[in-house]
Amino acid sequence: MDKLIVTAVEAAVLAGKQILKVYESDHQVEIKDDQSPLTAADKASNEEINKALAVTDIPVISEENKLLPYNTRKEWGTCWIVDPLDGTKEFIKKNGEFTVNIALVTDQKPVFGVIYVPVTGELFLGNVTDKKAYKFIATAVEEIPSMKELSSFELISTVYDEDKIRVVGSRSHMNEDTEKYMSQLQQQYKEVEIVSKGSSLKFCLVAEGKADLYPRFAPTMEWDTAAGQAICEAAGFKVVDQKTGEPMLYNRENLLNNYFLVSR
Repeated sequence: MDKLIVTAVEAAVLAGKQILKVYESDHQVEIKDDQSPLTAADKASNEEINKALAVTDIPVISEENKLLPYNTRKEWGTCWIVDPLDGTKEFIKKNGEFTVNIALVTDQKPVFGVIYVPVTGELFLGNVTDKKAYKFIATAVEEIPSMKELSSFELISTVYDEDKIRVVGSRSHMNEDTEKYMSQLQQQYKEVEIVSKGSSLKFCLVAEGKADLYPRFAPTMEWDTAAGQAICEAAGFKVVDQKTGEPMLYNRENLLNNYFLVSR
């Protein structure tokens, strides 16, 4: 497992380097069939990650890979779930709030997840099995700490305030269902603070103890959430599918997620 974690972390950092090359240059934006944006950074990052993960002989589900039929995927006991550039809209806005997401999933459950922030070099790692979550800076592969050294990077959540609740809200998504949920919270707590971040960094805010809740009542895909779920679960939080009432599962026939809630 340690070897797989190191491979995923290195893949994320190497992919981040490719993303920054495009980020710092003039680049074109394509529009995919689903009307979402695609840049050269998405493609370069995806190529780097696929190359790095190939040594594991574990199949990869990636936003930018051709998706294999479910009849093939359902036979995969273990797979990688990857978003080579989560937050392409944030990338285009040049606000730095975009990430590389890599998760290992076994029997449809996240085992560990990596979220890397290329602009800052921040790297979040969550190992669900060991219930350990970490944050460190790695602007190059040489800066990645050994598994033994990681113990000094354990995340510590802040103390819960019964009168105040901090809720993660997206800069790009605040629909009627989310607003209704926020209104309910305002009736329960004296103060409701909105904390905004782009991409999978919303999961990281909760894992770090900088937020208490992350309601996502808008469409997401499996590659948007797998790594973030692993990190939050490792840090002691729950990521619950609002349709099933259970933790979200992965490598499903339909890769579109239901609404979910991240909480204590």
